[in-house]
Amino acid sequence: MQIRKGRTLSEEGIPKRKGARGAMGFTLIELLVVIAVIAILMAILLPALKAAREHGKRAVCLNNLRQLTLAWILYADDNDDNICTAWVGRKDCWVDIAGENASEATQVKAMKSGVLFPYVKNLRLYKCPTGVRGEMVTYSIVASMWGGSTPVSGGHDEELCFEKRAELLRPGERIVFVDEGKWPGSPWGVWHDRPMWWDIPTVRHSNGTDWGYADGHSEYHKWVDRRTMDLALLRPPYEHVNPGYASVTHEDSEDLEWLQRGIWGFAP
Repeated sequence: MQIRKGRTLSEEGIPKRKGARGAMGFTLIELLVVIAVIAILMAILLPALKAAREHGKRAVCLNNLRQLTLAWILYADDNDDNICTAWVGRKDCWVDIAGENASEATQVKAMKSGVLFPYVKNLRLYKCPTGVRGEMVTYSIVASMWGGSTPVSGGHDEELCFEKRAELLRPGERIVFVDEGKWPGSPWGVWHDRPMWWDIPTVRHSNGTDWGYADGHSEYHKWVDRRTMDLALLRPPYEHVNPGYASVTHEDSEDLEWLQRGIWGFAP
């Protein structure tokens, strides 16, 4: 076949202009379709990536609680089975008091003054990755673990608040640490003899939070009562509740009963 000068044959034998592109670019419609597909993929993948990130932070928090609880056990082993106090700033406290809006240096000093620091010297283990900015300690010890003289014990400190680890029955079911999200000033707890919150329930990871137990393990618990979530986030009708001491009654609350069994060993 004779071809005029300046033209070449394509692989199919069809003449094409020399130097012309073998394929056309995207049309506007095709480009919009590609953008739409990418947007759909991002909408599908971003929640999954966010959930994976949250699961990673939860795992770090659970490890922190496990390390702190093991330190709590070791301290008791080295001190005639006496456990450290849940009250910050008191004798044998697990961390010392730092005060509101304390500087990082002050907080570090308070952490190092606590009786658990010789067992847990990594400062990062005292804070959940999702903790409040500026707070270097985000965990608290519950009221029953040498947190006597608290209203929630109802004056039954000697019966309900332990000072020795050996006094605990079923340690695998008894809570020691809670991921509260801020520097603890006092023991964390709920009332033992009525269906009433004292401290605000914490929502640290999705719709629940992490807990450390007296046998050294830690686990995540998800809230199941919508009222718990509304109170934790101070939604109506709880927007005017004092976040320091809630004193909110929730009758027949599965969450509250679960906590009472974990903190006090029974639910009323």
